Amino acid sequence: MDKALYVREMFASVAPRYDFVNRLLTAGIDEQWRRRAVRELALGPKSSVIDLCCGTGDVSFQLLKRDPTTQIVGLDFCTPMLEGARRRALAIANAQQISFVEGDVLALPYPDDSFDGAIMGFSMRNVVDLDGCLREVKRVLHPGRRFVNLDVSQAPNPFFRAMFRAYFYGLVPLLGGLFGGAKAAYRYLPSSLTNFPPTHELADRFRAAGFIEVRSIALAGGAIALHVGAAP
Repeated sequence: MDKALYVREMFASVAPRYDFVNRLLTAGIDEQWRRRAVRELALGPKSSVIDLCCGTGDVSFQLLKRDPTTQIVGLDFCTPMLEGARRRALAIANAQQISFVEGDVLALPYPDDSFDGAIMGFSMRNVVDLDGCLREVKRVLHPGRRFVNLDVSQAPNPFFRAMFRAYFYGLVPLLGGLFGGAKAAYRYLPSSLTNFPPTHELADRFRAAGFIEVRSIALAGGAIALHVGAAP
């Protein structure tokens, strides 16, 4: 089975309890990280944003909470995740500002210069072609507008690295298997970090894809990283 198909089926298997397990595994701190990512977009009123690999909509709803005038496209290639996002939207004011769309980040169904911002949360590790994804995201951004990526990373500090490894490779598969109902999926998620570029290398990949003003921001001792780049 190729990676893209495996990832789609894996996320479909965890979709029913995905939100609950995320809150459990991070004690809700992941919401703080998403809020920080949204702030880094530096959006004005009535901006258009694409939330890439949106899952059940966590980042999309944070965008809407920060500014109810934002026009948001939440894009994902996993139908059960999108169904979960649409169910959540029923209980959220102004949710008509969000369109949840099935699509692939490697072939975005939008013309050049379509959005005022792009954001991705905890998903880039799962993308089959990282460089192709970055080029595609840059393509759909207006010049000067930002792409913000939020994901786990390899903490440079030995103490934080050891603590995070114990959590990510030990606790996440254990609790995810117990409460998420898909043990194989929660074993895969930590392993997805193994071949993912460390913070400085991912910043270099942003630059190689053509982004300018690239910077990274370490969170949680560097175990979580934000990468920000602007379209030229």
